[in-house]
Amino acid sequence: MKAREELLKKVPKEGFLKISQSQATELSKERRVALIRKGNELFNQEKYDLAKKIFLTTGYSDGLIRLGNLYLDQKMPLEAFRMYWLAPDRKKVDVMLEKTVLIIKKWLQEGEQDVE
Repeated sequence: MKAREELLKKVPKEGFLKISQSQATELSKERRVALIRKGNELFNQEKYDLAKKIFLTTGYSDGLIRLGNLYLDQKMPLEAFRMYWLAPDRKKVDVMLEKTVLIIKKWLQEGEQDVE
């Protein structure tokens, strides 16, 4: 029982992520290209929050994947997963899901040992 309580303490306070695949805002091709360029500039200037807003608005997959990689490096796997999901980068999503399943299996096995 104690192990379960410890695991629950590790769940982020904000809970699990709400992920949606809503369509990117309707933009003209020229406007989208200009925004993506601006988003890339902001990303390179390490203004990640602003770049993220632009990449989400434009549905720019490469930018979302770069953000996902950044979040993963910063030990923020849930936000990384969200970016990969929205990109969509199926390969990275699948790898993260497989790791998550292995972790949950381990937790369940540990929980069974605590019960015995």
